[in-house]
Amino acid sequence: MTAGAPSGPPEGPLRQDGRQSSASPRPLWGRLSKGVLTHVAAIVIGFAIGAVAGYAGAGGSTDTPATPKVTVTATSTATETSSTDSSGTAQKARSGEIPGDGTYVVGKDIEPGTYRTDGPQGGLVPNCYWARLSSTSGDLRDIIANGNTKGRTTVTIASTDKAFTTTGCNRWTKAD
Repeated sequence: MTAGAPSGPPEGPLRQDGRQSSASPRPLWGRLSKGVLTHVAAIVIGFAIGAVAGYAGAGGSTDTPATPKVTVTATSTATETSSTDSSGTAQKARSGEIPGDGTYVVGKDIEPGTYRTDGPQGGLVPNCYWARLSSTSGDLRDIIANGNTKGRTTVTIASTDKAFTTTGCNRWTKAD
């Protein structure tokens, strides 16, 4: 070894002339450009704002629970015709029975009295829906009584009822 030669690796960056610089190396954050730091800071701030907004929007306060707004819309079309079968042909109610889906006018299509059904027809709709109606206007307020059953059902249709509607039920037969 020579007297002027270093004994190990250089301790700092070399200058262009090959000699060692006396300046110490810059740390990583010092070597990053201001543009990169600006972008990283913007991302971190964006995540922080999103987290706060998400927490507040999700009902961040435990004092008052969020209450969803519910809108109910009922649409019904009532007709004064007998029900139709799968071919579109109108079914006429025989005396003492209600053949199936449809709206039936009391005193014209069906007689007042007590009727029974074995329940739903099956298939896609697992329930049997029925309603006694004070009018055939289709308004929700026209329902005197109704039900949505899964088994045998008995309903008494009064002579003062205007109509009876049924959906998804087997044939209704008069019980009295």
